[in-house]
Amino acid sequence: MTDYRVTGMTCAHCEAAIREEVSQVAGVDDVSVSAATGLLHITGTDDVDDAEILAAVDEAGYTAERL
Repeated sequence: MTDYRVTGMTCAHCEAAIREEVSQVAGVDDVSVSAATGLLHITGTDDVDDAEILAAVDEAGYTAERL
Protein backbone atom coordinates (compact mmCIF):
# COMPACT_ATOMS: atom_id res chain seq x y z
CA MET A 1 0.00 0.00 0.00
CA THR A 2 1.25 3.47 -0.85
CA ASP A 3 -0.06 6.63 0.81
CA TYR A 4 -0.35 10.15 -0.54
CA ARG A 5 -1.48 13.42 1.03
CA VAL A 6 -3.95 15.22 -1.25
CA THR A 7 -4.50 18.97 -1.06
CA GLY A 8 -7.85 20.52 -1.89
CA MET A 9 -10.30 17.69 -1.15
CA THR A 10 -13.38 18.82 0.74
CA CYS A 11 -16.22 16.38 -0.02
CA ALA A 12 -17.41 13.04 -1.38
CA HIS A 13 -17.41 14.46 -4.92
CA CYS A 14 -13.68 15.21 -4.55
CA GLU A 15 -13.08 11.66 -3.35
CA ALA A 16 -15.00 10.20 -6.29
CA ALA A 17 -13.13 12.32 -8.86
CA ILE A 18 -9.76 11.22 -7.50
CA ARG A 19 -10.84 7.58 -7.17
CA GLU A 20 -12.02 7.55 -10.79
CA GLU A 21 -8.77 8.98 -12.19
CA VAL A 22 -6.36 6.98 -10.03
CA SER A 23 -8.16 3.67 -10.56
CA GLN A 24 -7.34 3.96 -14.28
CA VAL A 25 -3.56 3.93 -13.64
CA ALA A 26 -1.95 0.65 -14.74
CA GLY A 27 -1.19 -1.66 -11.83
CA VAL A 28 -3.63 -0.05 -9.37
CA ASP A 29 -5.89 -2.67 -7.76
CA ASP A 30 -7.64 -0.62 -5.07
CA VAL A 31 -8.05 3.07 -4.25
CA SER A 32 -9.18 4.52 -0.93
CA VAL A 33 -9.67 8.28 -0.59
CA SER A 34 -10.72 10.33 2.44
CA ALA A 35 -11.49 14.03 2.29
CA ALA A 36 -11.68 14.04 6.10
CA THR A 37 -8.06 12.96 6.49
CA GLY A 38 -6.73 14.23 3.15
CA LEU A 39 -5.26 10.82 2.42
CA LEU A 40 -5.16 8.63 -0.67
CA HIS A 41 -4.23 4.95 -0.24
CA ILE A 42 -3.23 2.90 -3.28
CA THR A 43 -2.93 -0.88 -3.40
CA GLY A 44 -1.46 -2.44 -6.50
CA THR A 45 1.48 -4.09 -8.17
CA ASP A 46 5.04 -3.08 -7.42
CA ASP A 47 5.39 -1.35 -10.77
CA VAL A 48 2.81 1.39 -10.11
CA ASP A 49 4.51 4.63 -11.13
CA ASP A 50 4.32 7.50 -8.61
CA ALA A 51 4.45 10.02 -11.44
CA GLU A 52 1.34 8.44 -12.99
CA ILE A 53 -0.51 8.55 -9.66
CA LEU A 54 0.41 12.20 -9.16
CA ALA A 55 -0.62 13.00 -12.75
CA ALA A 56 -3.98 11.26 -12.23
CA VAL A 57 -4.63 13.29 -9.06
CA ASP A 58 -3.66 16.43 -10.97
CA GLU A 59 -6.05 15.47 -13.79
CA ALA A 60 -8.83 15.28 -11.18
CA GLY A 61 -7.96 18.83 -10.15
CA TYR A 62 -5.98 18.24 -6.96
CA THR A 63 -2.37 18.13 -5.79
CA ALA A 64 -0.73 15.16 -4.06
CA GLU A 65 2.57 14.16 -2.52
CA ARG A 66 3.75 10.70 -1.56
CA LEU A 67 4.10 10.09 2.18
